[in-house]
Amino acid sequence: MTEAGDKVMRVDGTAPADAAVREAVERPERRGRLGVLDWLAIGLLAAGLVSWATGLLPRSDAQDILARILPLLVFLGTVIVLAELAAQAEFFDVLAARIAIVARGSYPVLFALSVAFAAVTTVFLNLDTTAVLLTPVMLATAVRAGIATMPLAMTTVWLANIASLLLPVSNLTNLLAADRVGLPVGDFAARMLLPQAGALAATAVCLWVFFWRRGVRGDDRYTPPPVFRPRDPVLFRVAAAGCAVFVVGVLVGAPLAAVSCACAALLVAGYAVRDRRRLRWTLLPWRLLVFVSGLFLVVQTISRHGLSTVLDDVIGTDPGAEGVWRAAAAGLGLSNLVNNLPAYVAGEAVVPVANHDQLLGLLIGTNVGPVVLPWASLATLLWLERCRAASVRVPWPTFILTGAAAAATALLAAVGGLLLSRH
Repeated sequence: MTEAGDKVMRVDGTAPADAAVREAVERPERRGRLGVLDWLAIGLLAAGLVSWATGLLPRSDAQDILARILPLLVFLGTVIVLAELAAQAEFFDVLAARIAIVARGSYPVLFALSVAFAAVTTVFLNLDTTAVLLTPVMLATAVRAGIATMPLAMTTVWLANIASLLLPVSNLTNLLAADRVGLPVGDFAARMLLPQAGALAATAVCLWVFFWRRGVRGDDRYTPPPVFRPRDPVLFRVAAAGCAVFVVGVLVGAPLAAVSCACAALLVAGYAVRDRRRLRWTLLPWRLLVFVSGLFLVVQTISRHGLSTVLDDVIGTDPGAEGVWRAAAAGLGLSNLVNNLPAYVAGEAVVPVANHDQLLGLLIGTNVGPVVLPWASLATLLWLERCRAASVRVPWPTFILTGAAAAATALLAAVGGLLLSRH
């Protein structure tokens, strides 16, 4: 444990790094030489553009893809600006201190509150909202409580994906699946209730075993932090208003791109008046936007040149339990190779229209699976951006190995629940 306010633990829970709490949470990452993920994003976009230029991807297909993802790119860019400016206004510090205070110094209670908070946020607001808005809260909670950041960081990214099964609004893939099988919100939730409950229980066990129990170290107490007061109350209120409007907009079903643009513009206007020096071009997540653009171009090219045939063989057409398991496993594997959204779309194309359970199995795989590799879902990428912005180091061997265990365990529990709900 560290003194709250004086030190912050590294994400892997090793020796603390000297830093002021505020700097650890809000300090933007210093940009220097391009990293591995930077080059990966650039390489993907280059490959997609080459496919377009050489005719491997027909011009009409490429234009359709770019037109389809343009609102998504606008949403991603502006929602990260919103989150970054809200973090600098110390909005998340205030929420984090409140969570740590409510737990009253009990590490197990903090665990339960964190899991519940992340799950509810994902279910009702969607996984990308959890990644963008909740990640800074969780990281700041660790800092305020003077504990390691890894348990709270991993709670956020795992539940942002694995808790996204219950409602159509929880995940864009759910909207596609609900439309395909013709289920209204209530019926969709009824079918996915057991799968979601099983996945959450399995994930909570994995979180405790892999991360949270290590933080106790023979003492399940920590020192609750004092009430946190932002240095600029006006900017704090502007940030709170922007985040509140964003959440309400998501709940009422407003276009995500329009909501995120409006809320980001509100915060930019507030900073232009109160603290103009905080407005920098580095707020824009260029790497993420480049990655997503390249990803869709490359996956569409691959689909036209054999991926659909391979998926047809892997998933099959069995409407029974075997077909459900095969679709779920294919969804998990493919989502970690190419990202869950194009993985679901590619898998859906080869599932017979009448095989509703098989399609829901595919949905489970693409929702709970993307916790192994960083590009497996947009939520994971957004989470990674928030961690980078807070100078939090992610140990990739730990992320991949524990993520694989969590994904497999959640998949088994969720598909088992889906098959039970049929009877």
